[in-house]
Amino acid sequence: MTDDDLSRLDRRHATVLQIETAIGIAPLIVGAIVAELVLGWPTGIVIGPIAVVALALILSLPMRRYRRKGYATTGDRLRYVQGWIRHSDTVVPFGRVQHIDVKQGLIERWFGLATLVVHTAGMHNASVAVPGLSRQTAVDIREAISARIRRETM
Repeated sequence: MTDDDLSRLDRRHATVLQIETAIGIAPLIVGAIVAELVLGWPTGIVIGPIAVVALALILSLPMRRYRRKGYATTGDRLRYVQGWIRHSDTVVPFGRVQHIDVKQGLIERWFGLATLVVHTAGMHNASVAVPGLSRQTAVDIREAISARIRRETM
């Protein structure tokens, strides 16, 4: 299976990543505002450059992260690929699956997205999380894997 065979995550996941990045950068912007106020520097001398860098990060990094993720389900396994610098290509055979969760954080819920979490037997990478799926897709994959496991155990 090649990376071309991977399904892309829901496009709304890129927006969720941008919002999460903005939340992570917010303390830096608040710090810049406080620094200007406390030090009495001219307005924008600290905030301006930090705002430009923050905007560039919010617009570019999440999109790069989004483009570097994908998943595939075949007859007997789930594959999840992510990253470029820290590349990860994880394959979970359905025979090792213990249980499956569909989770939603607050921001994911706002956008109708979910994270599929597949828990496996063993110690190394005992769970694999596939974020950025539509809620319905996550539920469908969970049910398909569950059905496959039930067939194998009967």
